Amino acid sequence: MKLIIGLGNVGEKYHLTRHNVGFIVLDEIAQKLNIDFKFDSKLESFIAEKRINGEKVIFSKPTTYVNLSGNALSKIMSYYKIEVDDILVIYDDIDLELGKLRVRETNGHGGHNGVKDIIKHLNTKDFKRIRFGIGLDKSMPLDHYVLGKFSKQELETIKPVVIDAMNVVDDFISEQYFKDVMTKYNTNN
Repeated sequence: MKLIIGLGNVGEKYHLTRHNVGFIVLDEIAQKLNIDFKFDSKLESFIAEKRINGEKVIFSKPTTYVNLSGNALSKIMSYYKIEVDDILVIYDDIDLELGKLRVRETNGHGGHNGVKDIIKHLNTKDFKRIRFGIGLDKSMPLDHYVLGKFSKQELETIKPVVIDAMNVVDDFISEQYFKDVMTKYNTNN
């Protein structure tokens, strides 16, 4: 069983904001796979399930807000009995320029409070992740920037990155050797 978790904030107010790239990628996957997310209060998430190549895959959009994502993730892992090796986290990264992607097996939190919370709840920084570059505009406060909506031009810029992220998810689900996945996508970026 695999778990793909995209970080973001729930609500129309946050739709298409930079902090919600995890949700954006999962929404595109849901459309491609023709699956629907349903709210599960005990798991503090919108959950979608799909059997792919004979394996059950859980897709999650936590409702805990980005900075508390670890709580929802740990509940989902416990409920479905999913191991850390079988999770993939998708989140925004201000340290990568807009339109860049980095795939990692381990890393620190890089100042991302949602990832910091996940590390705290899992008691490890060793989990697979997709860091989705949103860049940084230092002329505005950080919270205004990450919670700001993408411009039309920025949405065009991230379209191919969303597709790359979806392809990483496909490779992860099909159990490709993850170091090869990292080489494939990190080299292209």
